[in-house]
Amino acid sequence: MEQPEPRKNKVAKYRAKFDPRVTAKYDIKALIGRGSFSRVVRVEHKASKQPYAIKMIETKYREGREVCESELCVLRRVRHTNIIQLIEVFETQERVYMVMELATGGELFDRIIAKGSFTERDATRVLQMVLDGVKYLHTLGITHRDLKPENLLYYHPGTDSKIMITDFGLASARKKGDDCLMKTTCGTPEYIAPEILVRKPYTNSVDMWALGVISYILLSGTMPFEDDNRTRLYRQILKGKYSYSGEPWPSVSNLAKDFIDRLLTVDPSDRMTALQALKHPWVVSMAASSSMKNLHRSISQNLLKRASSRCQSTKSAQSTRSSRSTKSNKSRRVRERELRELNLRYQQQCNG
Repeated sequence: MEQPEPRKNKVAKYRAKFDPRVTAKYDIKALIGRGSFSRVVRVEHKASKQPYAIKMIETKYREGREVCESELCVLRRVRHTNIIQLIEVFETQERVYMVMELATGGELFDRIIAKGSFTERDATRVLQMVLDGVKYLHTLGITHRDLKPENLLYYHPGTDSKIMITDFGLASARKKGDDCLMKTTCGTPEYIAPEILVRKPYTNSVDMWALGVISYILLSGTMPFEDDNRTRLYRQILKGKYSYSGEPWPSVSNLAKDFIDRLLTVDPSDRMTALQALKHPWVVSMAASSSMKNLHRSISQNLLKRASSRCQSTKSAQSTRSSRSTKSNKSRRVRERELRELNLRYQQQCNG
């Protein structure tokens, strides 16, 4: 069996792909992420020794170009403590290099599992930071459109770390006063709002639905809507059908459930805005009236159970294709064709 390439060679391979203007300023340290059209590397600024992340996007492909344009359009406009910051950009004919803040504290749920203790108060602290960021985006006419736990990262490993919203590849940026209705079908299935499923023009309230899903997972480690069959999953979402059964829900306050219910509202005009969510009594009081029961055991058990079952289904899917396939990310996206079929069935049921 062939020996794996030494890490040094791997870094050298990526360094060779980088524009000399980038490598003149930054030392390439390690590959930390990859997407269909992008690579993310950890770098060090040569003069200040400050660590950063560089996202290298292949713009010779149309999809790569679109993702890059939408991400740059947003990141050039934003400056907020809970949103990943763009430092500088290098552009060539085939690639764009985005130098960004480096979030080293890991994903939201990895931190919860490692923490050992998690209460409703901890949940409100997390949600306050995310809502602050989302409120700021919405004020600027920006809709993220792909809010999910993987896109919420801690800035550093310390207990006092802030949370940052990342990955603006699907974001929509409108100037104030523009028609704020969007039509593009996009997102991740479990977090997608009902109005996108029925292919109606939609507003930034789709982000608030996604935050309802995130809040539900944050307090339980389980998903409000889940089914391996996409059509069944979408039907659950369209009905807004979820329950508070199983652990740790009996220990979760009614006020916390009320917060989730006001976000997982099928009619977007009845859904809370980011400002209303920040003013909800559960968030304002930082769950003061809730029991400070440690929900950690149930949440982490549920999260780990879900991760292992997802791992099993991924393995069986990968037995028919290479695990290196770049399709893995795309298959987690909502597909236009599925929604056409779903809506056709619904129309037939209504007419029948």
